Amino acid sequence: MTKRTVARAATAGALAATFLGLAPLTALAADVPAPQAPPRAAVTAARDAAASAATADTLARFFAAAPAKGGARAEGGAGLAAPAGTAPRIEGATVPVYVLSPDFVRGKAGAPVARVEFMASKAVAADGRTASVWTAQKGSAWKVVNIASGDDETRYAAAGAGQGGGTVFHEPQIDAWYVQRGDRIEPLDDAARKAVGADGTTVAAYRKRVTEAYGDKLPGSAYDKRGEAGGFGPDGATTADTGRAPQPLAASAVDTADAADAANGAVTAASTVAGAAAVLALGLSAAAAVRRRRSR
Repeated sequence: MTKRTVARAATAGALAATFLGLAPLTALAADVPAPQAPPRAAVTAARDAAASAATADTLARFFAAAPAKGGARAEGGAGLAAPAGTAPRIEGATVPVYVLSPDFVRGKAGAPVARVEFMASKAVAADGRTASVWTAQKGSAWKVVNIASGDDETRYAAAGAGQGGGTVFHEPQIDAWYVQRGDRIEPLDDAARKAVGADGTTVAAYRKRVTEAYGDKLPGSAYDKRGEAGGFGPDGATTADTGRAPQPLAASAVDTADAADAANGAVTAASTVAGAAAVLALGLSAAAAVRRRRSR
């Protein structure tokens, strides 16, 4: 055997070993599909609901009740309509909001990293303050189910798109935002960078981390049955108040979800509420779960 043949065999062996080492991660990436995107018609209907005259009136009251820029209360006070020409407006694209999936945490085969929980549209007040209008399907119609201060949902969706695309999703337990591209999970904010590093991590490594953090806190777990879900972070330490305490949706927003709509990727009010409950059961910190929001 010549030296060149020996070298070629050694190289082939090394490559084979490398590919064998990568096989589990490659298999996992193939087993973790991208979340199903909602139909274009659903996004359009959600935006129409967010941009309706009734929603504009609700947004005017929302901004009037909230502190204006600089900390002062908006002129006119709570419950009053905005002055003419200063009504809040819906700006930019309506986006599906993906949240860490309990099925992914429990290791269910074929479960995507995240699932759609609701649609979000950015609302802008006359003084530049922003709010996120959350919409979900109620029967055959789309309705506004919450209004949250700030614009995290649309802002991070745009950030992910600007960095090459992928699926932007939220890990509400630590208020972290990521983008998934194939087998990579990359951070979009400081909380995510703290969790997975500045360069991100693999889907396999991310699953290992969230399973270790939340795997024993899923719905139906002993942790859940003891009523301990919510109020504490995954390490059991109380989380500092961030002004993002979760609040229940208005009872009028909770209708029975249509099973066919859910199977087709539609976002229903009932699935949004169920998703919020699942997030709490995942060990959600009540102080850091979602931004302060006002039920309609």
